[in-house]
Amino acid sequence: MRLWGRDEQQLAQMAADGCNSRYLPGARFPDNLRAVTSLEECLDGVRDILVAVPSHGLRETLTAIRPYLTDQSRVCWATKGFELHTGKLPHQVAAEVLGAERPVAVLSGPTFAKEVGEQLPTAMTIAANDDEFAADLAKSLSGDNFRAYTSNDMIGVEVGGAVKNVLAIGAGMSDGLGFGANSRIAMITRGLVEMTRLGVALGAKRETFMGLAGMGDLVLTCTDNLSRNRRMGLALASGKTVQQAQDEIRQVVEGVMAAEAVKEVAEELGIEMPICHQIYRILYEGAKPQEAVGALMGRQLTSES
Repeated sequence: MRLWGRDEQQLAQMAADGCNSRYLPGARFPDNLRAVTSLEECLDGVRDILVAVPSHGLRETLTAIRPYLTDQSRVCWATKGFELHTGKLPHQVAAEVLGAERPVAVLSGPTFAKEVGEQLPTAMTIAANDDEFAADLAKSLSGDNFRAYTSNDMIGVEVGGAVKNVLAIGAGMSDGLGFGANSRIAMITRGLVEMTRLGVALGAKRETFMGLAGMGDLVLTCTDNLSRNRRMGLALASGKTVQQAQDEIRQVVEGVMAAEAVKEVAEELGIEMPICHQIYRILYEGAKPQEAVGALMGRQLTSES
């Protein structure tokens, strides 16, 4: 196995430490993992490639690896989120950059890296456009403490991974303001409705959102402080600005950009997503959380289904 990244200094440090001492200091690299500074060297003779970058860096990364792919190359990613301003999901970006016929897959579901690194029992979903690729990945990644389930619903898995980050910011704000357990579970449940509504409109399977990549990832991200998006919401509730919270967290908070992308896609499709819309207003229009709650609670009464 080979590991490549853009930061050569950080790669050298990881090679020396035998782990990612900045983010996962307790998770030792396997003996057969080798850090390399050349992308060409990293991909030479490799069939399966895993890309782990934020959504805004996916197109650039896929474009960089494209010259080194062969007809046998298969690509998967752990990227979550719509591409900003185009509204494209990761598999759509990959089809444009790598071609629609290439086997591709997305890894998603309720997995905090820290707990995976500690080898705590974990389950996730692999959705692919090729059944053989999905099965091969599941077999390669699964072990005593890690179980991968397969799916062919790439749209549903990717929509779940994008929208849950937005909702987790809202859940963090709710808890940070002391709104209590009733408010938190209402946000999670009605947020799941919004996620499903958008996904189905884009062609996803409704049942995907009741699984690991939907409800599972949503509940995890909304309720545990290992979630960067939840911590963003907690920081906003304490009076910090988005930039102050981002500086404090020191990692990409995907839900901030996802909120803008989700708003654009929902408006284009005419999909009603009131919770996500209010979170967008707080992040980008200066709305106060209490004002957003008032707007949600004052909406016209409707049927739950």
